[in-house]
Amino acid sequence: MASEETAKPRRADAQRNYDKLLAAAREIFREHGAQASLDDIAKRAGVGPGTLYRHFPTRDDLIDAVMREWSEDVDSDSDEVIAAGLDAQETLRTWFGKFVENIGVYRGAAAKVMSAMDDESSPIYRKCQVLVGANDKVLTHLAGRGELRDGVDSREVMRLVSGIATVADQSHLSVDESTPMLDIVIQGILRDPSAP
Repeated sequence: MASEETAKPRRADAQRNYDKLLAAAREIFREHGAQASLDDIAKRAGVGPGTLYRHFPTRDDLIDAVMREWSEDVDSDSDEVIAAGLDAQETLRTWFGKFVENIGVYRGAAAKVMSAMDDESSPIYRKCQVLVGANDKVLTHLAGRGELRDGVDSREVMRLVSGIATVADQSHLSVDESTPMLDIVIQGILRDPSAP
């Protein structure tokens, strides 16, 4: 199936059904997580299951479409954090907070993103790479200012923060309640300013 970016234009009724399915999926994923019933999504959208599967042959195809807007937000969030001119600790606290918030926008999404991060066959792999790139942009910015410890690997940091996002999601913690865990990661990757 062609990606949404390269697919030919849809008929007006098909586009309406597609839009209704995405809106229903966003709502249901927020309420019940990414493993929610696809039949429930079709019912809420007011279409049959066949219509859902014509547009989205797999659950991951649906998740990929739902995450399209999300990936655009993630990239702009990293630019905003860098442009804010905060000190290193506040830069990371703000970025990691946005990271946890973005990755946890749908219940179960954090674990789904973590599992797809290195799985090129996953339909959401490209969305994960947007997150990898945004995280790398923020860490490269701090490294360029000499504020990260030597050897900090962006992908490993992303795995740590994604793990915290998964715990937050499964424990129903807010971003603020996740901050103490994020601070441990921050302290581990920032260069000690008093060190030579």
